[in-house]
Amino acid sequence: MKKVVVTGGSGLLGPWVIKEFLEHGYDVINVDIKQPKESLCKTVIADLTNLGEVYGVLAGAEAVVHTAAIPVAYSHPNEVTFQNNVMSTYNILEAAANLGIKKAVITSSESSYGLVFAVHPLEPKYVPIDEDHPQLPQDSYGLSKVVNEQTAEMIHNKTGMQIVSLRLGNVITPDMYEGFPQFIYDAEQRKTILWSYIDVRDAASAYRLAIETGGLGAVPLNIAADETSMDIKSRDLMEKCYPHITEYKMSIDGYETLLSNEKAKKLLNWKPVHSWRKYVEVQMANL
Repeated sequence: MKKVVVTGGSGLLGPWVIKEFLEHGYDVINVDIKQPKESLCKTVIADLTNLGEVYGVLAGAEAVVHTAAIPVAYSHPNEVTFQNNVMSTYNILEAAANLGIKKAVITSSESSYGLVFAVHPLEPKYVPIDEDHPQLPQDSYGLSKVVNEQTAEMIHNKTGMQIVSLRLGNVITPDMYEGFPQFIYDAEQRKTILWSYIDVRDAASAYRLAIETGGLGAVPLNIAADETSMDIKSRDLMEKCYPHITEYKMSIDGYETLLSNEKAKKLLNWKPVHSWRKYVEVQMANL
């Protein structure tokens, strides 16, 4: 049984990642700054910005999944967000590599592309956005994600450690689907995230597969559902909110995601299985 450390297991995403690993026979340790609402496994309270504490919590682990972070821009002073997210990730990867841990997954974000928290208006260069799209953040949160991905590359180059950076779309827990009717017919509400989302259970399976798959090196992967979170067709969304964008990387004629998940599907043999349409009643006139 492999021992996996999951950081941030007391947050929104972390508990579902822990459940995924437990259900597949892993020995899991949660590391967080607080106890979880539901105790799924042993929890160790630690400050991940303290390198010594990180060595302590990773000792004996065979893999690490890092979901702990300040999860949005502007909830804290900018420098606090940047320092926390960058140093905790650096410490996790530095300690893991020196302890001989061979595989890690870190949590990046669609925010790294810059649209989400842009101060000055920003449009995608093309859609669907893939991992080669420029990362142009105007905020410390998005910047922290770019730096973390570069830290992953550096640690891989130095040690050969496999590090997958998952660029998550908007993470949705099952109870959040009840809020979808408030926006699925309003193109403006979620345009800065290109209307993306990912069910937390599908995100969790991507984390597990990123640990179980070998030969990945240091690689970023978009993690998004196969369709947008809207009951408006994707091309109609783009023509309304981003009419100047003319480059489409693939045929868009339905509700296809505009945050490409093709690379993750190919490299991880992963497929999202939870669609919001299974959980939300839509108005028939809009189908």
